[in-house]
Amino acid sequence: MTEKQVIPEFVKGEFPVSNNRFLRWVGRLGLRVLGGWKVNGEMPNVKKAILPVAPHTSNWDFPVGACVMLAMGLKLNYLAKSSLFRFPLKGLLTNLGGIPIDRSSANGLVGNMVREFREKDELILVITPEGTRKRVQEWKKGFLHMAQQAKVPVVPIVFDYARKAVDIGPALMIGDELEKELARVKSYFEHAQGKRGEVS
Repeated sequence: MTEKQVIPEFVKGEFPVSNNRFLRWVGRLGLRVLGGWKVNGEMPNVKKAILPVAPHTSNWDFPVGACVMLAMGLKLNYLAKSSLFRFPLKGLLTNLGGIPIDRSSANGLVGNMVREFREKDELILVITPEGTRKRVQEWKKGFLHMAQQAKVPVVPIVFDYARKAVDIGPALMIGDELEKELARVKSYFEHAQGKRGEVS
C-alpha cells in the first residue's frame, strides 16, 4: 500500500528508544543464534502507537520479539494480568514495560488504555490481535477501538518464519469503519507464515 498516512501532530516525535549498546549487541546476537532473523523497515517518528504483532502461533515468537526489541533499542509496553504485579515480580514487570490489566473487567480495558495513552508522554503498546496461538479467522478488534479513540497510529509488525524476517509496516490512523480498517491492517500480514506453518 502506498497511501500517505497522516499522523496527528500531538503523537509525532522521536520513537522511544534506548541507547544501551550492550543490550543492542545482545539483541543482534540473539537474532543470529535464532537462525539469522532480519528486520525490514523502520519505526515511524511517533511517541505513541499500537503495534499489532502477527501471526502468533508459537511461544518462540516471544524470544524473537525480545531480540528485535533489544537489537533496535525499542522501549515497548505490553499488557499483563494484574495479579502478576506483586512482590517480587512487580518491579521487574514494570521496568520491562508491563501494564497491569484486570481481566475480570474486560469491558473497561479499552477505556483504561485510552486514558493511559492520553496521560503518558510516550507509550508504544504491543498487542497480539489474534488473542491466542491457535489459528483464528477473526482478530479481536479491541486494539482498533483503542487506536481510534486515543487517536494514535497502528504499526503492523509481521513475523514471517518462512523468510526469517520481521517486517515493520507503516503508521496507519484508524477511522470509524472498523471492519474496513481491520481488513486494511490484516492485509499487511497476508504474506506471512507463522512458526507452525500457518498463514495469518
